[in-house]
Amino acid sequence: MTAPRRMGSENSKTRQVLLDVTERLMLQEGYAAVGVRRVAREAEVAPALVLYYFHTLDDLFLAVMRRRGDEELERQISLLDGPQPLRTLWRLNSHPGNALTTEFTALANHRKEIRSELAARAERYREAQLAALTRRLAETGVELPPEMSPAVLLMLTNALGRIIMLENTMGMTARHAEALTFVEQFLQRYEGSAADT
Repeated sequence: MTAPRRMGSENSKTRQVLLDVTERLMLQEGYAAVGVRRVAREAEVAPALVLYYFHTLDDLFLAVMRRRGDEELERQISLLDGPQPLRTLWRLNSHPGNALTTEFTALANHRKEIRSELAARAERYREAQLAALTRRLAETGVELPPEMSPAVLLMLTNALGRIIMLENTMGMTARHAEALTFVEQFLQRYEGSAADT
């Protein structure tokens, strides 16, 4: 029987550098630019050291996802607890900071383990966002149109925000102005202007 392979400490400075390099590469060049040798070269370490901390490339990707995931969920829930949850939800879903999530989504098309983890995290995010949004709407007295539940609002906001963000990154802006005008009118109707906080 062989002994289990050793793995570097999760609190190691080297491990954090490897995660930082991977995240930077994903954001600047896309997930396809990430490889054990490339990460090692950028971090100025031997490729074997990357594999000491992460047994596989998927382990490295998952570590990057997990590092930001839990703290981001807490941050979003805290933000949704503010005076304008609908505006906050819109900002969270249309912000270009979602680029890393976009890379993980593309990566998930090719890697089952990444897909499973991303789907599980996304479902946790959605349920936590829905609970926070529903609670905050009740507290602020905002009444949505009868045909729109908080869950539908959440899905529409997520979808429209992400579509606009993705299309902007491709340089596509056709009909965005109309959609953004609709969103702003909807937000003003239910929460007033952004300055009313």
